This record gives sequence, structure tokens and C-alpha cells, in this order.
Amino acid sequence: MKFMLIVKASGHSEAGVKPSRELMEAMAAYNKTLDKAGVLLSAEGLQPSTSGLRISYPIPGGKPKVTVGPFAWEKQLVAGYTLIEVESEEEAIQWAMRMPDPQGYGNGEIELRQLFEQEPIREPKQWVMEADLLDQIGMLKNS
Repeated sequence: MKFMLIVKASGHSEAGVKPSRELMEAMAAYNKTLDKAGVLLSAEGLQPSTSGLRISYPIPGGKPKVTVGPFAWEKQLVAGYTLIEVESEEEAIQWAMRMPDPQGYGNGEIELRQLFEQEPIREPKQWVMEADLLDQIGMLKNS
């Protein structure tokens, strides 16, 4: 099961304030622990929304609209994420509870969300081969 630990933005992260050395070291140690346990898939921080843009679709079937950041409501914005793969939701919660305060100033917030599990994407060549095999099986059954 894959889970994303979504680090919510704050006034500090949106202002571009770099994390303290202590927080950077604590997060590096946390990520190293995740990696050693074999559950870490990815972990990244994001630049403030001032360097981002949003693409919205206000009219069904219409052209997308581009809005340049910064964006309001920092608590609804994302400052970073950690992607893990674990055996259960309980294990994901345990790992999330071990993450240091991601803002380092108190009031840090992490949202834990499970990813949808998808079937592996097959290449078109695989579809053709599968269809050929099914045709051959059908011919064998009919003979």
C-alpha cells in the first residue's frame, strides 16, 4: 500500500523561509530511517506558491485557465511530501507520527493519504500479443 505524507504549507514556507539546520538534520534522519526500513519511495520539498501556477478548467470542455501564484490560504497549500510503501494503514500512521514537525516552528501539519492502487499499464504490443494468444486458444478449443 502506498501512502503520501503531505506537508501543509505555512506562512514561513510560503515566505520562502528555509528550515533551520536542526530541522533539516531531523528530516534527513527521518528519511534515512524510512530508507533503511525499505519503505521510502520519494521525499521532496516544494518551492513557495509564488513560483507556481494553477491550471483550472472553469467550463466543461472549455479551455484551461492559468493563474500565476502566489495563492491564498496557505493551510490548503502543499510545502512538500513523502511517499512511502507499507503493509497497512496502521504502519503508515506509525511512520507519519514519527515525522518531525515539518515546519519547525510549531503548528506543522501533515496529511496522510493512501494512493489508488492501479493495475500496471500495459504496452500496446502486450495487448496485441494477448489478443493473438486468445485467438489461438479459441481456435484450439474449436478444433
